[in-house]
Formats: sequence, C-alpha cells, structure tokens
Amino acid sequence: MSVKKNEKKIQKNNKRIGYCLRCLAGFLKPYKAGLILGILMIVVANATFALNPIVEGQMTTQLYKDGEAILSGEPGAHVHFDVILGVMGTLVIIYIIKTVSQLITAVFLTKVLQQTMYDIRNALQQKIHRLPVRYFDDHAFGDVLSVVTNDVDTLGNALQQTMQRVIGAVLTFIFVISMMFYINGVLACMALVIIPLTVIVTKFFVTRTQKLFDTQQNTLGELNGTITEMYSGFNEIILYNKQEIAVDKFHDVNGRMRKTSFRAQFASSLISPCISLITYLAIGCVAVTGCIFVIDGVMPLGNLQAFIRYIWQINDPLSQISQLSAQVQSAFAAMGRIFTLLDEEEEEQVGRVAVRPEDIRGRVTFEHVSFGYDDHLLMKDVSFEAKPGQTVALVGATGAGKTTLMNLLLRFYDVKGGAIKIDGIDIRDMNREELRQLFSLVLQDTWLFKGSIYDNIHYGKLNARKDEVIHASKMANVHHFIKTLTGSYDFEINEESSNISQGEKQLLTIARAILKDPRIIILDEATSSVDTRIEKMLQEAMNTIMSNRTSFVIAHRLSTVRNADMILVIDDGDIVEQGTHEELLAKKGVYEKLYHSGMETENGTENRPLSLEKDEQITYTCV
Repeated sequence: MSVKKNEKKIQKNNKRIGYCLRCLAGFLKPYKAGLILGILMIVVANATFALNPIVEGQMTTQLYKDGEAILSGEPGAHVHFDVILGVMGTLVIIYIIKTVSQLITAVFLTKVLQQTMYDIRNALQQKIHRLPVRYFDDHAFGDVLSVVTNDVDTLGNALQQTMQRVIGAVLTFIFVISMMFYINGVLACMALVIIPLTVIVTKFFVTRTQKLFDTQQNTLGELNGTITEMYSGFNEIILYNKQEIAVDKFHDVNGRMRKTSFRAQFASSLISPCISLITYLAIGCVAVTGCIFVIDGVMPLGNLQAFIRYIWQINDPLSQISQLSAQVQSAFAAMGRIFTLLDEEEEEQVGRVAVRPEDIRGRVTFEHVSFGYDDHLLMKDVSFEAKPGQTVALVGATGAGKTTLMNLLLRFYDVKGGAIKIDGIDIRDMNREELRQLFSLVLQDTWLFKGSIYDNIHYGKLNARKDEVIHASKMANVHHFIKTLTGSYDFEINEESSNISQGEKQLLTIARAILKDPRIIILDEATSSVDTRIEKMLQEAMNTIMSNRTSFVIAHRLSTVRNADMILVIDDGDIVEQGTHEELLAKKGVYEKLYHSGMETENGTENRPLSLEKDEQITYTCV
C-alpha cells in the first residue's frame, strides 16, 4: 500500500512539474526568437568547449613524438614548433568564439528572462484584481504578497542562473560523449558508468527533498504574512503590551523557516560530494586502462590526456546540476504557487445587459434573497425595496449581516437564491465593472495611497477636472483643511497615511466618493472616525450628496437613523423589522428596545450608538 501511495505521489508531482513547465513555456513564447538565438549561442559555446581537450591533446601528442624522435637520435629530429603554433592559433580562435558566444547568450537570455518575469508580475497583478473577494477571505494578505514578490524573484533568479547552465550541461553531455567514443569506445563505456550512477544518486535525493523545498516556500509565505500582520497592527501591539507575544509568534515561524531551510539545503548539498566520489573512481579506472593502451600503442598519449579532460567535463555539468538542485527545486515550488494563483477562478465580468449610469434611477430591490458563505445559509429570505432617492439605514448586531447585504449588492458575492435588481435589472445580468460604476462606497477603514491629496481624491473619477476635485472637497468640508497644508492639494501623503489624522483621511475618502457622482451611495459607518464638530459639517455635505440618490447607511449615529426614509433591522442575516423611525417605534418591537436602551436620552437627541443593556435578552448593537 505504501509503495502505491508513493507511486501516486511521484505521478502527481511529475504532472505538477510538467504543468508548471508548460505554463512557463507560454510566458516564454513571445520571446522565442531571442530565446532560440541564445540557445544557438549556447550550442556554439559548448561545441567549442568540447573541441578544446582534443586540440590541446594534439600538442601533447606532437611534443611526445618529437621528444621520442630526439631521444632515439633520429637524424633531423626536432620540435615541430610550426605545428604547435598552428594548434595554439586554433585554440585561440576556439576561445574567442566561445567567449563571444557566451556574451551573446548572456545578453539575450537575460533580456528574455527578465521580460518574462515582468510579464508574470503583470499577470499576477491583473489576476489579483479579477479575483473574487472570497479568495482574500481565505488567503492571508502576506501570503499573496509573497507570491508576487518572493516567489517571482525565486523563479527569476533560478532561471537566470540555471537555464544556461542546464542547457549547457545537456549539450556538454552530447558533445563530450561523442568525442569520447571518437577517441576510444572501451574507455567511453567505462566512463559512461558515471551517468547512470549520478542519475540514481540525484533522483534519490531530489525525490526526498522536493517536499522540503515546498514546505520551505510555504513557510516563507507564512513568515511574510506574520510580518505584514505585525507591522500593520504595530500600534495595537504596543498599546496592549503584547510585544512578547508578537515576538514569540515571529520566533515560532522564523524557527520553522530555519529548520525547513536547513533540512532542504543540507539534503540537496549532499548530491555534489557523492557525484565527485563517483567521478574520481571513474578517472582512476580510465587512467589505469588508458596507460596500458598508450604503452601498447593502441592510442596516442594526447588522446588519453584529452579523454581524462572529457571525464572532468562530464563531471562539471553533473556537479553544477547537483549544486543547482536546490535552486531548481525552489523554482518548481515557486512556480507551483505562482501558477496556482494564476489558475484561481475569476469573477465573471461579462454581462448580458449593457448598463449606462445616466440611464439608472437607483431603484434597488431584494427579492427573496438567500445567501451563505458556505453550505450554511446566513440569509434565508430577504426582501425589500429602496426607491430612487431614498435613504435606507441598516441597524443590527455586529455580525448580523449588514455589511454582507451591501457586499451582495456590489456583487462581491453572488446570491444563492432569489435576485437583487436595480431598476428591474438583475445585477447578475450586468457586467461587474458597469455595475460598480453606479456606486460609491465609503468604509470605516480608509484607504489612501502614497501620492498627493489631489491624486487620492481624483482617483474617484480619473477624467475629472481640477475644479470638480475642489468642489467635491468643499462638499466634504475638507477643502479648508487641505489649504492649510504645505503644498495644498499637492501635499504628499506617505505610504502609511500617517502624516494626516484618521478623521481627515475619512473626509478625503468621502470627497473621493462625492467626486464620482454615483447613482447609489453606500456608507459603511463612514463617519465613525470623525469628531462631533466635523461630523456636523460632514452631515450637511452628506445630506446634499444623498439627495436624489439612493443611499444605504450602516447606521452609527442617531441622526442618520431618525432621518432615514426606511430602517432595516437585521438579525442573523434576515430582516426582522423594516419601516420609518416612527413606524418602528410604534411597533414596540426590536427597534423600540434598541432605541430606548441605547439611543434615547433625556432630550432624545444625543448621538449615541445603538446598544442594549447587558441584562436584555436581545443583544443588538450598531457600530
């Protein structure tokens, strides 16, 4: 049973390697002209390399003959320097051809491989933007980042260092073995014992170390994910005095990285000394037999010298390949991760119905929608209608499904049953890109990129004029703040966006959303990071932009809930109550308890988050 399992693993591994090579060949195909020229130059370089020993051997043979003639006292015997100089001239030409060929190979192969890595990085970047949201729910950000950076670098470095040497090794085998048989068939058969023994040794180690290299690459991805997580949450780690826990977690992953790397590198490094031992034994046998042949006059001394050189030429590529086995195995492990990511299922973009934003009024209908992230349904039967221009507030406990509802509307996920329609059109019939052009989304977690404030706001509508950007900033009440900065709209935001406050970042993202001028607005607790003074100005701006537009607000403040045209109370993914503020209070149900326990004060107007007392059976909160 264990043998069958081992055979299945080997077959599976061979299929994966073959698949990776086919995928890599697809990326290399556009540059096949440069690749072919580079390979041709490798052929020329290795052909001249194989000619060197036998040409050098001609000098030795000539000197040996001339020495024998002189020592035997033959009349007119002398050293034939003209022959030796001719051989030396031939060697110089061979060396020049070899050097030029290697230079041309280096130029073309480097260009081809670096362009291929450029294309792979672009393909990964484009792929990431086409992946569904659920992929990133299941994969750590640091691990995905490791594929794009570390795995591509590992593959590029391995190809740069191994392709020329591996192709050269194969050609060296062909040329050198041919020259060996040309010199002496018996000695060639003795020397060729090196090859099967080397293959057996190499296969023995490679089959046992590939799993180690796969583990090494996966652990490297985990290490990157841990580092990214720690640095992104650095302030919280310091705040809660969890430095020791963070360091221990890093030491754990780093320790496993050290152990897996040591095992993989150590196991692969054993190949080279084993191959060298086999080569030394072969040289000893050939040297003894060859000397007998020379003494018997079967072969010239120079040919024996050349033959021993050829054995070393066989050993050289064998040793190189064994030394490169670690890089080759790392490259295959990296390729497996790269092409696994590239093979992930993408979001379907093509829609059956063409949609233009100017034709959409903004009527949103949920018709008996059911949805679950797995086989368990979170939403069983959600139905409501938001009319054009209405503001819909979503309230409910954390994890009740408020954000999930909006994710379905944006088609980050598709419904399991029922339908979501905009102006009567099922959103599954729309192109995802055209669908998302209808929305502006403002999240509690802000996202700004390194660049000027102008660029960050302009990101919402790339064809917007500067006066439109300024107008959007004024509507978001952030224009005055921008003017106080050095450089005004040209002020540079750093990579962490740490040179502006959290509230100011929130205002900039709202200005970006205003600039887009969408038909439908989604505010996911968008004002939670803004102080009371700024919120008042912001609320005025939001009232302006929400007028005549359908708006969905995950409620955080009392004023938002009270002024909403419709309030949806959500529990465990389903809508348990819906209506206006007054209608829901009159029902004296869940919302009424939410209001009196968490929102109502002596004057009834304080902006407090929705919550319930600890002793209440219902534990809704709106955060």
